[in-house]
Amino acid sequence: MNTEKTRLQQAREINTPWKKWGPYLSERQWGTVREDYSENGNAWNFFTHDHARSRAYRWGEDGIAGISDDMQRLCFAVALWNGKDPILKERYFGLTNSEGNHGEDVKEYYFYLDSTPTHSYMKLLYKYPQVAYPYGDLVQTNSRRSREEMEYELLDTGVFHEDRYFDIFIEYAKAGPEDILIKITAINRGPEASKLHLLPTLWFRNDWSKWIADSNRAAVKPNIRQIKTPAGVCAASAIHPLLGEFILSCDGDVPLLFVENETNHERLFPGHKNESQYVKDGINEFVVNSIQDAVNPEKQGTKAAAHFQADVAAGQAAVIRLRLRNNISELKGNLFGNEFDKIFADRISEADEFYKSVTPPSTGEDKANVMRQALAGMLWSKQFFFFDGDNWLDEHNSNPLHSGYKNARNSEWYHMLNEHIISMPDKWEYPWYAAWDLAFHTLPISIVDPDFAKEQLRLMLSGAYLHPNGMMPAYEWNFSDVNPPVHAFATLFLHRTEQAIRGTTDMDFLKSNFNKLLLTSPGG
Repeated sequence: MNTEKTRLQQAREINTPWKKWGPYLSERQWGTVREDYSENGNAWNFFTHDHARSRAYRWGEDGIAGISDDMQRLCFAVALWNGKDPILKERYFGLTNSEGNHGEDVKEYYFYLDSTPTHSYMKLLYKYPQVAYPYGDLVQTNSRRSREEMEYELLDTGVFHEDRYFDIFIEYAKAGPEDILIKITAINRGPEASKLHLLPTLWFRNDWSKWIADSNRAAVKPNIRQIKTPAGVCAASAIHPLLGEFILSCDGDVPLLFVENETNHERLFPGHKNESQYVKDGINEFVVNSIQDAVNPEKQGTKAAAHFQADVAAGQAAVIRLRLRNNISELKGNLFGNEFDKIFADRISEADEFYKSVTPPSTGEDKANVMRQALAGMLWSKQFFFFDGDNWLDEHNSNPLHSGYKNARNSEWYHMLNEHIISMPDKWEYPWYAAWDLAFHTLPISIVDPDFAKEQLRLMLSGAYLHPNGMMPAYEWNFSDVNPPVHAFATLFLHRTEQAIRGTTDMDFLKSNFNKLLLTSPGG
């Protein structure tokens, strides 16, 4: 048994938390139904991309190549600035459903290159232009095009002319279940030297603000603060009452910037006061607009970023190294240095070994690479999905269990409590689960992780998801929409896949799903 399969076995049999940390951030939390508190149900316009840098989310977080724990309490992602953009690049940009001539559409170039099923190794590539990102041009030009015309893409704008862009490679390697090495490599593909700001960012999902329902609001606010370190290293300690303490260490003596992951009400809602002086967009204001008092001089908050700056010559690369680990993880060797590089080399070798073991021997090298990257895309598309139906409907005055309620979207789904890692159709364009899509997702996922695949099918049939009338939830825009009856097919497929891979039959899985499927309504 190879090393990655051993990790999967440990996770299954003795609950070793190899899957506790993974790529569980959304790529777009703004514009979702969960974040919509409008009167007319227009989710796209209620919480916009322009709001996202300044406004705390209620139900999840997003970021570029981001990771989090499996309850999304602590999050990490990469922010960038080329010195020309009007804002930090903290999240991918795209058009809303009404802005795109073919509906919503992400206007970025990023590629899921690799991932093991326990996320012991992951790699993503993002192509970041060196000139100002054309936000306005993309919106305005697409708005003028009809549905019969081609979409106006980022490549069409000319921002990649003469290859003036950075290839940003983000890699993760686990030294242990809660000891994560991070390497960010920025390669200048252009003909001239170019300056780049890299801001690896650590933050807590906001579960403490007063506008959050009592049953979801944390009793104690978490905290991130700078701590003393040896020369050549800087670090921040992140303490959460449920998660414990994690330390983000940076290889290099660079400034750490601190704010609160709280809404800038004064910018978005004039007349309303901020909860604190140092708000969510403070790091953006400090870096882009040189507003010195936008970040906390006491070096603490609930959102922090290390501010790396590099002048990268044409064809050359800048590399930064970080490490996120809990304070009880055993440290073997130095934080960085040769041991750091060896762990990365080992995880890549183990990933090679794992994928060789699940790839049919008759598959040629090119097809094997396509298969591996396709499966990596499925594994990168996991997301923590949080939705408390009772609270959400209360906040919309739409809970049928309470007097004076008004009928609204998903009013009949007040029983739901979703707080799980779920395979998404797409973490930008469709950052919400769709039950029948999910059934099909489990088929390729079962090649590399039958346990996770089975968990996904069980989830939709569990009491926290399945409606008392037997209907499976469709998707957040309308949980009551009709689903094609594909879960029975998927259950049988996973059964046969597991027989082929492991030579065993999970009768409990078959019995449980069979019993629940007998209860589902024709719509589900």
